[in-house]
Amino acid sequence: MSSVSSRPHYQVTFVILAAGVAAYTILQSLVIPVLTGLEGVLRTSQGGVTWVLTANLLSASIFTPIMGRLGDVRGKKRVFMVTLAALAAGSLLAALAGNLWVMIIARVIQGIGGGVIPLSFGIVRDEFPRERIAGAIGTMAAIAAAAGGLGIFLAGPIAEGLGYHWLFWIPMIMMVATAVVVFMFVPESPNRTFTRINWLPGVFLSAWLVALLVAFTEAPDWGWASGKVIGLIIAAVAVAGVWIVAENRAANPLIDLRMMRLRAVWTSNLVALLIGGGMYGMWAFVPEFVQTPRIGGYGFGASVTESGVILLPSAVTMFLLGLLAGRLSARLGGRLVVATGCLIGVGGMLILAFAHGKQWELYLATAVLGMGFGLAYSAMSALIVGAVPAEQTGVASGMNANIRTIGGSIGTALVASIITGHIGRAGLPEGSGYTAGFTVLAGGMVLATLAGLLIPAARRIVTPPAARHEPEHAELAAEAGDTLT
Repeated sequence: MSSVSSRPHYQVTFVILAAGVAAYTILQSLVIPVLTGLEGVLRTSQGGVTWVLTANLLSASIFTPIMGRLGDVRGKKRVFMVTLAALAAGSLLAALAGNLWVMIIARVIQGIGGGVIPLSFGIVRDEFPRERIAGAIGTMAAIAAAAGGLGIFLAGPIAEGLGYHWLFWIPMIMMVATAVVVFMFVPESPNRTFTRINWLPGVFLSAWLVALLVAFTEAPDWGWASGKVIGLIIAAVAVAGVWIVAENRAANPLIDLRMMRLRAVWTSNLVALLIGGGMYGMWAFVPEFVQTPRIGGYGFGASVTESGVILLPSAVTMFLLGLLAGRLSARLGGRLVVATGCLIGVGGMLILAFAHGKQWELYLATAVLGMGFGLAYSAMSALIVGAVPAEQTGVASGMNANIRTIGGSIGTALVASIITGHIGRAGLPEGSGYTAGFTVLAGGMVLATLAGLLIPAARRIVTPPAARHEPEHAELAAEAGDTLT
């Protein structure tokens, strides 16, 4: 283990980690606006090309908590390098893909990279002075959220100017460069849990997540009342029950469900589930809305690039408000900041639902939504990390990111069903379908606001260093209203 004096300055570590997080989230969102264009390139149908996105979400939902847990046990830097290697390899394969199946395999490999976010949070907690941890994690979360919006903005110019292959070549180059710098300058984590991992619960976790996400992803095409959707949901619930039993009985659980029951953790995860629906809903349906030809009675017939520009204000405001989240949390408390961010998101969704006849209204809506998501996501990420022992940082933040992805899948599936249920004479969805869909997402943000108010208020005390590593203390403190910040 390196001595403290020989370790790089924590700000250097932060910049390197932020580059990896930004590259991952950009890669995750780059393909969203260009899915329609990939149909011809990959010689597939509209239903087939959606698996380019779905496969990545499924893979990330499985590997994000697993890689976070591996980092807690095997060393965060080592596992971080593995995630970057998987992202680079998956990007290389995707850039060379000439058919749908190769692309799907590439996107599954890229999903392993979901671990970069929880691993980054864990390294920040290990390397930063305690008084700077919350602000640094909030900033990292803001970068992650803003980079997702930036990816949608960049997709059009890259695809139209260089070709779709560069949607993967550019992230691959970024991953390789980041991996080299991580190897040279990021120190290995001093906090580890030296135990064997029980992989059986991981199998059950993967099974119920796949069943659930496939059901919600395919429900708009198969029908919510179809036997396949209902069967998958029943299977997901049943296997989730087996997973819970297996985790509780395991001597070394993959995910400590006792930790997940901490009030600060489960309330933040509930907020993440609901926020995920709103964030992914904005990314998925705002471009679709503005790209609709005017013959449909709404929309602007925008190009992929133009639709990305309309989402650019959300990336800017996510980043700026995310930077302020740490300071606001220190003054007002993380609970109030999360709830306020969600409430601002309600306003943005309502603008999308009822005031979308002019482009400036959409710019306003996405800017407001970015403000809300930036505040809530950044404050929530810091709350999660502060609520658990240091050796469980990776898995806790990994599950939070994972639950946000699940919320995104559920939210986008619900809205897609609503929109496709309002098809007009021209064969295009009616404007009322988008109004109803964005209203549903606004309702989800209302529920997120109420869930945010359930987060325990942090006491203005400093937890003794030794106590930060005791799960028993963490549980008692969280139940008493102390989020261990």
